[in-house]
Amino acid sequence: MDLTFNILIIDDITENIQVAMNILKEENYSFSFATSGKEALDLLKSSHFDLILLDIMMPEMDGYTVCKKIKSAKELEDIPIIFLTAKSDIDSISKGFKSGGVDYIIKPFHPEELIARVRTHLELYHAKNILRHHNITLKTKIEEKEIRLAKEIEEGQKELIFTLTELMEHTSDETGKHIKRIAEHARLLAHYHPTLSPHDEKLIYYASPMHDIGKIIIPQELLHKNEKLTESEFEKMKEHTIKGHRLLQYSSRQLIHAAGIIAHEHHEKWDGSGYPRGLKGEEIHIYGRIVAIADVFDALTHKRSYKDAWSAEKAAEHIIAKSGTHFDPELIEIFKAHLDEFIAISKL
Repeated sequence: MDLTFNILIIDDITENIQVAMNILKEENYSFSFATSGKEALDLLKSSHFDLILLDIMMPEMDGYTVCKKIKSAKELEDIPIIFLTAKSDIDSISKGFKSGGVDYIIKPFHPEELIARVRTHLELYHAKNILRHHNITLKTKIEEKEIRLAKEIEEGQKELIFTLTELMEHTSDETGKHIKRIAEHARLLAHYHPTLSPHDEKLIYYASPMHDIGKIIIPQELLHKNEKLTESEFEKMKEHTIKGHRLLQYSSRQLIHAAGIIAHEHHEKWDGSGYPRGLKGEEIHIYGRIVAIADVFDALTHKRSYKDAWSAEKAAEHIIAKSGTHFDPELIEIFKAHLDEFIAISKL
């Protein structure tokens, strides 16, 4: 064999140990020995062995007990144990296999018998280890492939969002900076919210830019009208929440699903006076409540075709005054506590 295997011989009679070593020494094995069960168990704690030759009749602890103790240890249970003993009755042989032995050689034995059986069990043990290693390697590769695939899917979703938001910019008077600021405001609110996780924070950051995706289906003349919309025109404009939700609602992907929720609910109000469904309080998804604040704050602080920009301070005062009516009071407290960070984002 090209490999060097370590064999532990356990027998209370040293002459028996020497006989076994003399027979097996031509096979390029490395040997250790113990003359008691306790000594053997101590050796096994500090050294690695590929096979154990074990006598049965030993004082204090017999071979069956030693074998059971070895097999009960998770890190040792796979080491093959061959009983090497003078006990030849059927009950002893049966007990040897039941206690965990892989083979049973009766003394006196022929040298070729010992050599062949030891070689066979070492080869089986080595092959088993190789197979286990390959299985672990294969499992790792599969897991890595699944992670890579999931990442590719996620990146694909982000590219889809980027494409759709680019389309939104061309069909409205909003800019890429507006979309970036919305994402940053939403991420900040999620970051400081006590019940939201880093995963939620990441999800809302990438999903929030699609809040107005439904506007791609709204007539262009309404999107670019410089005067205040009529009542009927405003009703038509409000449909962008429903249309955006319809575009995204059938996706099973978390990111797109989250974007669909935000598109549908970012114009709902805490007191139930919002649209399209008049949801109230916590009936509104937390993502929708967050983007509602982010959207209004950014819209107020930047110029539109139908309005001039407000100062960040005036816009913040307006937002805070709407706590409990338009906006979630808990989120407004977060907004107030970190107002300097939101104002910094508004200047991007």
